[in-house]
Amino acid sequence: MGALVLACGKDAGHAQSPALADRDDVEVYHAPARPGKDEVDHLVKGLDGRRLVVIGTDADLAAVTLRLLRTDALRDVTVGFVPTEADSTVASLWDLPLDAGRAVDIALTGDPDPVPLIRDDSGGVLVGRGVIGPVRGMAYCDEAVVLRGQASRITVSPDPDRGAGLLVQVTKRTLVVKRTSATTGRACQIGCVPAIVHLDGVPHPRPVSKWTWYRNTDDLRLARGLL
Repeated sequence: MGALVLACGKDAGHAQSPALADRDDVEVYHAPARPGKDEVDHLVKGLDGRRLVVIGTDADLAAVTLRLLRTDALRDVTVGFVPTEADSTVASLWDLPLDAGRAVDIALTGDPDPVPLIRDDSGGVLVGRGVIGPVRGMAYCDEAVVLRGQASRITVSPDPDRGAGLLVQVTKRTLVVKRTSATTGRACQIGCVPAIVHLDGVPHPRPVSKWTWYRNTDDLRLARGLL
């Protein structure tokens, strides 16, 4: 069926990969980092059964995924991801290669595998890792209290075991030891002294005193593994 490749940002050099150049069923578009409605929506409407491949950062993938969600295309589109950062959380969570050639091959031909997609109450999505901290307040994962007091950070990501949907890790640090507790659930709710949230490496524009992450009803159809 072919693929439409969206190469995001100035560092998306993998768009020049021979694995793309040698295929006549691949269409490549260049887009700014974290592309929005104007850059993505008309391309989604023209997919016509093709898969969508994102070359870029975790934040780029999140931006494109948000447009799939907003255009009601999430459940119908297979998404390939070619990470351009060595520390990609998405690649680590779902065992995607960092080698450009292998990553392009899997993005173009890998079977779609539904993986949890996380949303937040500010209208965004999380595909890799969300971090808030330092943080002082209360936090719940479903009905379980995961924080009462202070922590260095709270980290939320899709659950790689795909049980409940999201994995919540609370890290507390003293002078001599660092402890991290992990809990899985469908939602994480935080009430705190104003703190900064980072979403797939991008800081939220202002401190927040309340924040919620929760599993989306539809998963992300991520290309994983070679056919």
